[in-house]
Amino acid sequence: MKNLLITFIASLFCSSLFAQANAHFTTTGTVEYEKRVNMYAIIKKRLGNDEGGFASQAFENYKKTQPQFKSLKSTLTFTGNKTLFTPIPPAEAGNNWFGDMPESKQQNVIYTDLNTNVATASKEVFEEKFLLKDTLRKINWKITDETREIAGYNCRRANALIMDSVYVVAFYSDEIPVSGGPESFTGLPGMILGLALPHDNITWFATKVTDMPIAENQMKVPVKGKATTYKGFEATMKKVMKDWGTWGQSYLKVFLL
Repeated sequence: MKNLLITFIASLFCSSLFAQANAHFTTTGTVEYEKRVNMYAIIKKRLGNDEGGFASQAFENYKKTQPQFKSLKSTLTFTGNKTLFTPIPPAEAGNNWFGDMPESKQQNVIYTDLNTNVATASKEVFEEKFLLKDTLRKINWKITDETREIAGYNCRRANALIMDSVYVVAFYSDEIPVSGGPESFTGLPGMILGLALPHDNITWFATKVTDMPIAENQMKVPVKGKATTYKGFEATMKKVMKDWGTWGQSYLKVFLL
């Protein structure tokens, strides 16, 4: 009986080693994301108590012609512990009164070198471009036991608070052992395939992951824009928007993500 038990345990151990040895990890390829923005919720919060005013009337007209959720596409290319986040231009530009809200756009092209912990981002703010080069944002993630499948990959949930007040929920997969993610979100032991800002009504979720070789010339570092650092950019934005009231505060938060 004792020998049978030893043989059974040894068999389980060998099976586990075999499974680990044959597990496939994606280390180079692309992730396609869909960003979904609840425009009704964002606009309603932005308008506040403007009941019956011009903006409220414009919002009612907006709801008659525009869907509640706006969908935007982007691609994250990754190889050699480097990532390049690139928005895909929408087929149609927004031409309504709320079309310039920064939440409804994707302004950033971001190249991240996870080996050096440095990111280079080209940010478009209205009609001006900035080129930020700085160390990666330090995010104090708290990993939970919650799991879900995204784009065919097993993912685990992690939570964090950034910029003092922005609550973030992320789902990452260690089957893609690259500590990247959409926009400037990094720092987990695997690729972030799902990301939500629940209080800000925005999500990014992977719709497809392609395991493929990536050539060096596909990983192009952004070069266009007024050169600055994250702190320099923040100071400039605060100065520009100091008299914009609550709208300015909301815009600033989006630009600093």
